[in-house]
Amino acid sequence: MTDSAGTPAEPDTPDEDETTSTPAKSTPAEREPAGPRGGGWRRRHWLRWTALGVSVFVIAAAGAGWWIYRKLDNNITTDTDAAAELLRYEKERPSPAVKGAQNILLIGSDTRAGPGNKKYGKDKGTQRSDTTILLHLSAGRSSATAVSLPRDLMVEMPSCRQPDGTRTREQFAQFNSAFEIGGTACTIRTVERLTGIRIDHHMVIDFQGFKKMVDAVDGVEVCLKEPIDDDDAQLRLPAGRQTLRGEQALGFVRARKSLGTGSDTERMDRQQQFLGALVNKMQSNGVLLNPTRLYPVLDAATKSVTTDAGLDSLRDLYDLARSMRSIPTEKVQFLTVPRRPYSYNVNRDELVQPEASQLFKRLREDETVTVTPGGKQKADGTDSASPAPTPTFSGRNAAEGVCT
Repeated sequence: MTDSAGTPAEPDTPDEDETTSTPAKSTPAEREPAGPRGGGWRRRHWLRWTALGVSVFVIAAAGAGWWIYRKLDNNITTDTDAAAELLRYEKERPSPAVKGAQNILLIGSDTRAGPGNKKYGKDKGTQRSDTTILLHLSAGRSSATAVSLPRDLMVEMPSCRQPDGTRTREQFAQFNSAFEIGGTACTIRTVERLTGIRIDHHMVIDFQGFKKMVDAVDGVEVCLKEPIDDDDAQLRLPAGRQTLRGEQALGFVRARKSLGTGSDTERMDRQQQFLGALVNKMQSNGVLLNPTRLYPVLDAATKSVTTDAGLDSLRDLYDLARSMRSIPTEKVQFLTVPRRPYSYNVNRDELVQPEASQLFKRLREDETVTVTPGGKQKADGTDSASPAPTPTFSGRNAAEGVCT
C-alpha cells in the first residue's frame, strides 16, 4: 500500500486488544476461496450431475419396464375364431355366472405341431385335448375349484364348425374329440351343454408351454414309491423323492400305462397332485409377490397360451393372478367330475348321477364345494359323494404336496 505521495505507508498498528485476542473461527464458506471455483459452485455442480444421473436412471428404468411389458404382452396369442363361433350360438349358451365369479376352461393340447412337440408323436394335422380342467373362482375369491373332465367321457356334442368350414352333426361321442373336430369353441359349447355352466374365459397350453412353466419355478418335488419306465411318456425315474423339471414333469403328468392300473382316472389324480404342488410352490416361495421371480413365470406363461380376448393382455393376466394370490392353498381344490366306466365300453367313461349334477349346480350357483383330501372311491370306481344336502367329493387341495 502507498500513500498519496507514493512513499511506502507505515503499516497499521493493531490495537493491543486485537493483537492478544483469539481469532474467531471462520465458517467453511469463509475458508473457501472466492471466485468462480468456490465451494458454492462445486455444490451446485455436484447437484446438477446427481439430478442428471437420477433422471437418466429413471428414464432407463421406465424404458426397460415398458420394453418388458410390451414383450410379455406381445407373447400372448389371441383366439379370435372361438369368439366369433361362440357369438353365433349366444342364444343357446347358459346364463352368465354369479356376479364376481368366473369360470375358466383350461385346455392342455396334445398337438405335435410347433417347436419341440414332434418328438411326442407324429403330427397328423389334428389335435385333441390331452387334459381339460374347469376352473371356478368364487365371487369373493375365497376359493378356487378345479374340476378335471375325463378325455374319455362320453358326451352329447353339438354341431360344430370344422377347420375346412363344414359343420358336423350333433353326436354322442368321446369328449376330447370335440377339440379335434371343432377346436376351442366346440369344446366350450360341449362343456356348457354338459354342465350348464357358462365359460367366461379359456386358455389353451401345449406340451412346450407346460414344461416352460415348471422350469420357471425351478421344478416341482414328487415322491415315487416305485421307479418309472414309460416309453410312451419318454420317462425314466428312480423311486424316491426328487424334483422334476420340464421334460420329466411333462412325462410324469402324461404317463399312464406304467403307473398304477393304467387308468385315465389315476392319471388325472396325478395331474391334480402335481398342479396343486405347483400352486403351493408359487405361493409359498413368494413368486407372485417377487417381480424378479415372477418375470420368468409370466414370460413362460405368455409365450405358451392361446386365450380369449378377455385374457389376452398382460394386465388381464396380472389382474387374474392378483385376485387369486389371496386364496389360501387349502382352498385351492382339485377333483374329477364323478364318473365310472361307460356301460357299453369299459374303456370310456360316463357321469355318475346325481353326484355330477349336484357338483355342476353348486359351481353354477357359486356355492361351496366341499372336497375331502384323499377321499375314498367306491368299488365301481365312482367318487364317494355323501347323500347329505351338501355333498362331499373326493379330491385334494394345493396345501397337500405330491409327497403327502
